[in-house]
Amino acid sequence: MAAQQFNVIFAQNVSQDEFDRAKQELIDKGGEIKSDFSQGGILRGFSAVIPESYMSSLKSLQGGLIDTIEPDSVVSIQ
Repeated sequence: MAAQQFNVIFAQNVSQDEFDRAKQELIDKGGEIKSDFSQGGILRGFSAVIPESYMSSLKSLQGGLIDTIEPDSVVSIQ
């Protein structure tokens, strides 16, 4: 299975340094950040292409650094 795009939302108490390290680790493992949601300060997260080989490592951070990981998709109303 090829890499897929996901939205990754971090816990509210995650520091900017922890967030930046997580993004860099994803890139180092072959991922690609598509959008950074942290610009507005409302939440800390990103949309990224995540290699299957790294997904289990990233999922292990859920409940700690990461609140949710979900497939990126188009949302529409009507």
